[in-house]
Amino acid sequence: TLYGLNIPYGATFLVFSDYSRNAIRLSALMKIQVIYVFTHDSIGLGEDGPTHQPIEQLNNLRSTPGLRLWRPCDAVETAIAWQQALQFKGPTALALSRQKLPHQHRSDDQLSAVARGGYILREPDGKVDTILMSTGSEVAIACEAADLLAAEGLQVRVVSMPSTDVFLTQDQAYRDSVLPVDLRRRVAIEAGHPDSWFRFVGLDGTVVGLGRFGVSGPINDVYESLGITAQRVAEVARGL
Repeated sequence: TLYGLNIPYGATFLVFSDYSRNAIRLSALMKIQVIYVFTHDSIGLGEDGPTHQPIEQLNNLRSTPGLRLWRPCDAVETAIAWQQALQFKGPTALALSRQKLPHQHRSDDQLSAVARGGYILREPDGKVDTILMSTGSEVAIACEAADLLAAEGLQVRVVSMPSTDVFLTQDQAYRDSVLPVDLRRRVAIEAGHPDSWFRFVGLDGTVVGLGRFGVSGPINDVYESLGITAQRVAEVARGL
């Protein structure tokens, strides 16, 4: 990459990003364009269990100065994340799922907003009273939870935030349009350590995440046993 002709990339499971920590940090320090493609980005990788399930890795990558992390929720966000990685003159990490994820429908405005790192994926008909925000594999869970809450009369906005660091580079007006400062009923959902999400949910919101290591088992059973489900998210939102 220093020579200038190529954009190098490498790929492995997200949990094994630990092994390339020095290279990732050095590329960020040098501000050089390298793309790290990390797959199997969550507890959704299946029966391999906690040795292969990333818990703290997303936080580690997000806290690296100068590195951009994208965790897309479907093929559309993945394509835009790849496009952004090719345009960014610095290192990018892509955290991609192992399991199949549903396609999310978007308007043209929503499609153009993906590149801003965070955007409103679903909006209720009435005045918003609850925000659910998520990334990657758990965006579909947030949408399912929104349906459960909507059936009870709550007006729920779903925010997809494939890149929190890119979202934070946007102007204040845009960030406030996605996460209004006076709307404090917020829940963030991510199958990883929750620490990086408290800046977005505030003191009155909460995070459905994992502060411990995972377990082995089929994908759906693992999500269920660790409490990363639409039912759990709806329960937490009701309690705010």
